[in-house]
Amino acid sequence: MNTTTIDPDVTSGSLISSDKVEGTKVYNTTGETLGSIDCLMIDKHSGNVRYAVLEFGGFLGMNTDRYPLPWNMLKYDTRQDGYVVPMDKARLKDAPRYPHTAVPPYTSEYAGSVDRYYGL
Repeated sequence: MNTTTIDPDVTSGSLISSDKVEGTKVYNTTGETLGSIDCLMIDKHSGNVRYAVLEFGGFLGMNTDRYPLPWNMLKYDTRQDGYVVPMDKARLKDAPRYPHTAVPPYTSEYAGSVDRYYGL
């Protein structure tokens, strides 16, 4: 059996390892830091990334909430070495979120509520 280990530090063209995405800072269009990416939610059937889960709030990772952001909202900015989303911190106030200890089931109803909140 042939197995290949992917080095998470390797990127190629437009591809990037999920290990490199997790922990990446997220900014708004004015350069304000909104948080960092905690994890990615990937559609099991299509293989497409559906959401980047933003970690925001709390202190040193404690008591932080998770905010699923539709993946297509994020644009990578090489100057900031992070992702940029077209919203300000105030928009997160009423956004769908959950504590890291209570990940909701990402059903079609839940995904629909996230997408509707962001106008998708």
